[in-house]
This record gives sequence, structure tokens and C-alpha cells, in this order.
Amino acid sequence: MKIKIFLAVLVFLFFNQLSLSQNHENLDVMIDSLFSEFNSENAPGASVMVIQNGNIIFDKSYGFANLEKEERTDRNTNYRLASVTKQFTAASVLMLIDRKKLTLSTNLKDAFEDFPDYGRKITVYQLLTHTSGLIDYESLIPDTATEQVHDGDVLNMMMRIDSLYFEPGTKYKYSNTAYALLALIVEKMSGKSFAEFLKENIFDPLSMKSTVAHQEGRSTVKKRAFGYSKKDDDFFFDDQSLTSAVLGDGGIYSSAGDLFEWDQSLYFNNLISSKLRSQAFSHALLSNGEKINYGFGWHLEKRFDRDIIYHTGSTRGFRNVLYRIPSDELSVIILTNRNEGEPKKIAEKIIEYLLNNLGVR
Repeated sequence: MKIKIFLAVLVFLFFNQLSLSQNHENLDVMIDSLFSEFNSENAPGASVMVIQNGNIIFDKSYGFANLEKEERTDRNTNYRLASVTKQFTAASVLMLIDRKKLTLSTNLKDAFEDFPDYGRKITVYQLLTHTSGLIDYESLIPDTATEQVHDGDVLNMMMRIDSLYFEPGTKYKYSNTAYALLALIVEKMSGKSFAEFLKENIFDPLSMKSTVAHQEGRSTVKKRAFGYSKKDDDFFFDDQSLTSAVLGDGGIYSSAGDLFEWDQSLYFNNLISSKLRSQAFSHALLSNGEKINYGFGWHLEKRFDRDIIYHTGSTRGFRNVLYRIPSDELSVIILTNRNEGEPKKIAEKIIEYLLNNLGVR
């Protein structure tokens, strides 16, 4: 009797494993089909990684990082993250809060004593959650401008005006200005450049060996992907804009391989206290108590009957997403070096397949 039970269990495990193996093969085929146009000749590329329970279950790159030099992409290719950067900016601020260098209630006047008086009404909490009401710095750049803007220039722009979109804390409006100022607050409170702080406190401890907040002439991006746009049927080099030198809102370059280390650290690493990490992944509140779909550096939404945290990144020549379902320890990383496409929608298709076919509960 025991032998029959043992054999039955073996047969069940064999066919269960066979089924899972077949589903993983189907996953590969499905994702390949989603990125077929990225894998054509003379096309900018993409790096895609799917992570489940700490294991990389899909890891593939398509197309070219550099069309001119015919350099192909791989898991170590570094793409400009654009607004995926914001989660690192937020993490830096939270680390300084843990170290008692500032608080969520610290205001702009506290951080920058020469800031106009309206800065007293704007707190770090509101900067993190896009509820500050600050004017979009891109709207203040003259049409005749030819030199790139830096974080310090954003601060100077804000110090020359005295108006806001709305009373701080009363509404949500996505703000690149806020995250540029947060990077400067990190510099002010830590005594280090933003790029140095990131390297010493996040990138190095997590072995994100090639990730960098890129400063032209001061740092090098290893295995760099360059951005491209499409006209008619051809791609042309389109890598930088006037705002590409602003670090706090979008200036980090990273790879799928390095972002795996970051993704996993969010479950257990003690870089940030569990209390603040939990708050980063929770809905922020307006002054009237209303919840918004943003935490600290992360968008929040309900989908697939699960809580999703994610951030997209979109800038000249790049489209990216880091899409996470913490309850299932399931993540999708998509990095692309082309000025088109919607990686978030692709990530959702991948997630839907996983939930329906790979036994994710």
C-alpha cells in the first residue's frame, strides 16, 4: 500500500513539474511575441526580467543598445531610468529621516533658508507625494534655451517665483520639480552630492555595480544604451533633452540585472526602516484625509485583485517600468531605449499570463 502511495506521489510530481516546465516555455514564447519588433534588424532594444519568489524566471534582451556601433543589449545594459529614478530619490530621503537628519514635516524654508516664504507651507511629505503645488520647472524654461538644466537651476527657478498651482496638501499633481528639490535636500542634509549619496548608501551596499546617477563629464555609464526615436520606418539618435541633466526626477542609469538587486532589497533589506518602507508603499493622504494613488516614489493601484506598486519612466529616447506585486513576490522589469511604446501595458500582459498559468496565488 505504501509503495502504491509513493508511486502515485511520484507520478503526480512528475506531471506537475512537466506542466510547469511547459508553462514556462509558453511564457518565453509569449514574451518573445510581445517584443518581436524590438528584435528586428537595426532596431533599438529592450531588457526584460520577470522575478517570482526571488527567482528570475525570465531574463532576455532584444535589439541594440547602440545602433551606430551595432552593440546589442543584455541584462547588464544600462538604460536611462527617467522617472523610475524617483523611488531611489525617495529612498534617499527616507534614509536621512531614519538618521534624524530631517523629518517628513521639514519644509523648504528649513532646508533652504533663502527660499521665499511660500516654502514654509511645503513639507518633505508633500514633495514626496506630489501634493506640494510647485510649478512645473519645465514650463519655466525659455523657448530659446540651449543649455541643459540641472537640479540647482530648478531651485533657482522656484526661488524667483512666489506662486503655486494650489495650496500645498490639498491636491495631487505629479511634480518633477518636487523630486529635483528632494535631491538637493539630500545633498544639503548629508553633506554629499546626490550621486555620491546614492552610490555609497544604496548602489554599493546592494551590489548595483553599474548603476549611476549620471553627470556628464563627471561619471561614466558602463554598457550604456542610447535613446532613439522613429520617423517613418527608421530610427534616429535621440538621447538627450534640456532636462536630461536633472538627477532627482530622472537621472539614474541602471540595468535589469542591477534592478533585480533593488527589487529584492525592498522585501527584507534594512536600508530603510520597516515603518518608513511600509509608508512608502501606502496611499498618501491629502489635508482633508482623502487617499491618493501614490506613496513615496511609487504609484499604487488595485489590479488583478491585488495591490500593485509600480513606476514608469518616460523621457526622450527611453520608456521603462518596474511593476511589482509584493503579496506574490512577483515583479516585471522592462527597460527600453526607444521613444515609443507602453512598457506598463506589456508588464500587465505578462503578469496576467503568470497569474493564469503559472500557479501564482
